[in-house]
Amino acid sequence: MSESGGSVRWDGAPIPVVGIGADGWDGLGRAARQALVDCEVLLGSPRQLDLVPDAVTARRVRWPSPLLPAVAGLLDEYRHVRLGVLASGDPMFYGIGTTLARLVGPQALRVLPQPSSASLACARLGWSLPEVAIVSAVARPLTGLLPELADQRRVLVLSNDQDTPAHVADLLAGHGFGGSALTVLEQLGGPAERLVSGTAAGWNHPPADPLNIVAVHAVADLDRVRITRLPGLPDSVYAGDGQLTKSEIRALTLAALAPAPGELLWDIGGGSGSIAIEWCRTDPACRAVTFERLGARRRQIAGNAATLGAPGVQVRGEAMTELGGTDPAPPDAIFFGGGLTQHGLFETCWAHLRHGGRMVANAVTAESEALLLSLADEYGGELRRYQIYRGEPLGRFTTWRPQLPVTQWSVVKRRQRHAHSGEIRS
Repeated sequence: MSESGGSVRWDGAPIPVVGIGADGWDGLGRAARQALVDCEVLLGSPRQLDLVPDAVTARRVRWPSPLLPAVAGLLDEYRHVRLGVLASGDPMFYGIGTTLARLVGPQALRVLPQPSSASLACARLGWSLPEVAIVSAVARPLTGLLPELADQRRVLVLSNDQDTPAHVADLLAGHGFGGSALTVLEQLGGPAERLVSGTAAGWNHPPADPLNIVAVHAVADLDRVRITRLPGLPDSVYAGDGQLTKSEIRALTLAALAPAPGELLWDIGGGSGSIAIEWCRTDPACRAVTFERLGARRRQIAGNAATLGAPGVQVRGEAMTELGGTDPAPPDAIFFGGGLTQHGLFETCWAHLRHGGRMVANAVTAESEALLLSLADEYGGELRRYQIYRGEPLGRFTTWRPQLPVTQWSVVKRRQRHAHSGEIRS
């Protein structure tokens, strides 16, 4: 199989990708049944393959584990036969259909979907599907649920296994949502369909059927600290040694970095990880790599990312060491919270930043501020200075306590004319 428009080239007939529900063969339409009958080889999970009757004579091949690394090889192995693929429900809803579309392109597929588990769950509960948040826990950290939580929010969790409902209940109870209503919907659409309900704090049900989805109607505890997707979370939610961009400056910094869904941030000098974490919390598809020299701080960043539901944060060591001799994917944005005065670090990061990407640097010392002024003179961009005051008690009265002033430089990397020589360069 050779490289083509997708990751690989498919020369055979379009591959039928048939969604099958818990109702099995009886729930399939005529076109889906005929597509399976016409196959010579049928790929699927053991549960899916067992739902197909013996009248379908195709050779049945179970997906290996892990699945994703093996898919391209299986396509190559069976490219000369009439190949079919089974999926659960809607193949394009967190299913194998999306993987195949990336590999061979949509033109090489014939997708025949059934209702997704989310559609069936909303039908049973009377929920409006477009208004429901959906989180997948299938081979993914369950902490990705945390940024979706808000009082009265409705969320569907796609379970990884029979223990996921209990883990969801524990996570909710431990993060200020113990009163949330949970409904576990098992074997949706099949003869063994069952619904089990309770609250997060009082969940004591046995493990569920492995084929289940968890519906959460979130109810926030009255005394919980309010945490949303908006940057500028309270400083108190971060554990660590105090190396932290304070909430007001954090909000201004994230506004300058301007994250968009799917973008990648490099956070240089991670500290407590607050910038990388809040970048990733803005959207589930955002990713961040935070570079931190000290091992203790790397551990505190990882802990904060788990506590605040930011599985997209990757923690690495000292930036120059990590980047030396490698060719990583270019970031969409870079934040300098430290290390700006380290020899060669700015130049290395600037070289990796993609064209059109943003760089933001904060300075609190005279030396780093002087460097920002010099960089702004050479590369352009915008300079701002922030002075934050917080009201604090002074006896029976209130006074304003100044925080350290912060100088911020933000710049977009683009082809530009050098300010002094007239040279055109990146």
